[in-house]
Amino acid sequence: MVAVKEVLLQLLIACSPAFLFPLVFERRSPHPVHNSRLERTSYYNMLLASCLISILICSLFSSNLFGVIPLNYFLPSLFVGMLYGRRRDGLILAVVELVIYVVMNPSFNASGFLLDTGLCLYPMVLLVAGRFKRSGRHAKYVTLSFFLLVGQYLSTALAFLTWPMSSKMDLTIIIFAIINIAVAVLIGSLLLFVIESSLDKEKLQMQVTLLSRRYFREAEKLQQMMDAAPLSILLLDHEGRIVSINNTFLTYYQMEYPEVIKEELIGRMLMEAVKDFDFEIIGHRVDTTLLNRENTSELVQIRGRTFFASTSPIKRGHTEETVGAVVIIQDITELEALRTELFNADRLSLVGQMAAGITHEIRNPMAVVRGFLQLMKEKSPSSLDHYYRIVMDELDRANSIISDFLSLAQTRSVNKEECHLHDIIHELSPLLWADANLRGQSIELKLAEYLPQLRLNTKEIKQVILNLSRNAMEAMEEKGQLTLETRNSPEGVELLVTDTGPGIPLAKQEKLFEPFFTTKDQGTGLGLALCLSIIERHNGKISVESEEGSGTTFSVMFQRPQGYSAEVS
Repeated sequence: MVAVKEVLLQLLIACSPAFLFPLVFERRSPHPVHNSRLERTSYYNMLLASCLISILICSLFSSNLFGVIPLNYFLPSLFVGMLYGRRRDGLILAVVELVIYVVMNPSFNASGFLLDTGLCLYPMVLLVAGRFKRSGRHAKYVTLSFFLLVGQYLSTALAFLTWPMSSKMDLTIIIFAIINIAVAVLIGSLLLFVIESSLDKEKLQMQVTLLSRRYFREAEKLQQMMDAAPLSILLLDHEGRIVSINNTFLTYYQMEYPEVIKEELIGRMLMEAVKDFDFEIIGHRVDTTLLNRENTSELVQIRGRTFFASTSPIKRGHTEETVGAVVIIQDITELEALRTELFNADRLSLVGQMAAGITHEIRNPMAVVRGFLQLMKEKSPSSLDHYYRIVMDELDRANSIISDFLSLAQTRSVNKEECHLHDIIHELSPLLWADANLRGQSIELKLAEYLPQLRLNTKEIKQVILNLSRNAMEAMEEKGQLTLETRNSPEGVELLVTDTGPGIPLAKQEKLFEPFFTTKDQGTGLGLALCLSIIERHNGKISVESEEGSGTTFSVMFQRPQGYSAEVS
């Protein structure tokens, strides 16, 4: 009975690392996962301390079973520390054990010192430590069991050599000697199991931590992508609860409920969140999507704006299990307006092409009619010349209207070349002065000292200047003054055509550039519309400023060439 107690006491002491190591290892201060060097140092220090405590206590409570068998289970802690720890940790454990043995056995001999301490196995244990750490669990069990079996056997065999013959033949002593060896192997297996379990648990925790951090990083990326999208996006679970929303939806939601924050919406049922809100109809579509597992989409008209709402189920992997839904709401009001404008533009373009073809065909019979009128005039008495002249003037006027209409309907690109705006104005000056003299009017040119060359179509710009100038002359009475001015401005190169006429009412100014709108009794309403079309083809702008009784100014703005400074005058 005493022998059993002694064995159990040594067993508990030798197994102390099996309780101490995981207790300290799992309750240590957590370190960042990326700091693996600090993590490994902490592990080695705890292993060394646990093994040192076990070796010291086992040696202090060592005894001889039946006065013969050495009862000291320090080898499992020693070999475990040497195999799992750093090389210097193994040397520390070996030196401590040798010092303890020398202190507790002052009258030792060489063979006892070599076999009792297991010193002959230390070099071999230290040599295989590196391969041991890289081995699998089964190989580790075999390696450790082999060293413990040999080490404990050598210690027991030394005791047998010193026993009297009567003790050697005692069956009880032999059985306990075998049990003593087996217990050492079992203690080593227990220590190895505990350490391996702690390391596996640590690896698992590290993997979980890494996966968690990766998950949160990916979730953060997804949220940032959702927030960057100019769409309202909502993620829902399988019950229709809001899991996530982006800033676009939150901004629109806060227009109705300014005090609401994102955290208040997360976790709420979608139908509850959008109740009495603009998107309430979309909540019903979500229920349909979750039940039928089908994509739904529709156009929604809300407060005069058009939204395209689509709802898609979220499925788990390649299965048919629906785990949620994603709702995307896009404000397509501007797109719808643009689509309508493009549709109207296509219709107008088609109408314009048809009209251009019709007017082209009209010119042919008009030319024939005018030719026959000239023949008839030559063969008719001179008293009818007045009537012939009126008819041909009207034919010429109709032909002029057709020409303007064809120019207005032209949408093809025009050939442009580098030219100077002042050169175009100087070429037109004689013609403009002739018209002004016939009307008793005057012309003033205020041209800037320097203008950059512009890419223009000379023929079309001449037509613009002639149209604006003749409109100004027709609007003025005798002694009126037409002013053509050029100047550099921050926006570009500006051409100003100013008259001293009666001005244009504000209500009419808004319609001046519409086709067929005119303020003249005999006007066609195509001149200014044609000017607008030409200037737009040159990427310019045309505007009007007028005040009744103070005259009118038409401004034409051309884009300045790249690299030209507006400070040059």
